[in-house]
Amino acid sequence: MRCYLLLLCAVGAASQPVCNHPPSTWCSSWEIAKECQVEKQCLEFYSNRDLKKSSEPAIQIDLFYESLCGGCRGFLVRQLFPSWLMLAEIINVTLVPYGNAQETNITGKWVFDCQHGPEECLGNMMEACLIHILDDIYKYFPIIFCMESSNNVTKSLESCLAVYAPELPLKTVLECVNGDLGNKLMHENAQKTKGLSPPHNYVPWIVIDGMHTDDLQAQAQSSLFNLVCDTYKGPKPEPCLHSEITPLKRDVLCLN
Repeated sequence: MRCYLLLLCAVGAASQPVCNHPPSTWCSSWEIAKECQVEKQCLEFYSNRDLKKSSEPAIQIDLFYESLCGGCRGFLVRQLFPSWLMLAEIINVTLVPYGNAQETNITGKWVFDCQHGPEECLGNMMEACLIHILDDIYKYFPIIFCMESSNNVTKSLESCLAVYAPELPLKTVLECVNGDLGNKLMHENAQKTKGLSPPHNYVPWIVIDGMHTDDLQAQAQSSLFNLVCDTYKGPKPEPCLHSEITPLKRDVLCLN
């Protein structure tokens, strides 16, 4: 079933048009989906579609970031999430919220000092807990996208949960954040970040198929969608063949 048929059912045949784009294009990019107020329907469409299996491995994208870094938020919201949504059959994404934070072991408990202050540590912890608790990128990535695209990352957790995971109580996430589990998850992210080769010296730090170079970073931040489509060696999925994605300006980096 094509995306526009799903969306027409969702909004109802008698409904007035909600945007200036034809229904057949409503899920062609996340920007259009937001303008037409059909983000959730597009997400459901992409998550429920039959993904074609290929003998070629998917492109692995690891994002090392921090929750309040402007460049990180820009890349996640404008490049990574929409590219993943349209190319899920050829992209695997791993999110590692930690970035330029520092950790100290004090009497057996890890204490974190984040580049943008305690609020960023809280945001990192919330997102690490969401990833762990939900353990399904189709469930946690939309929530993280919602938080990172909001005016206030940490204060939007409750409203983003209500939209994308109403079955998950806010209390469950906060118990993780404030307990030993959240502390452990952040330490694990610290270890993953410290283990990078070459070592990171800014964020977002983008690793593609285990490699990080200045050229790959620049291409990913300019147009990740095109980079993935051009790099993938298997049969190109339909969005690579029919979607035109305008490259976005490169965001600033958050340096150590």
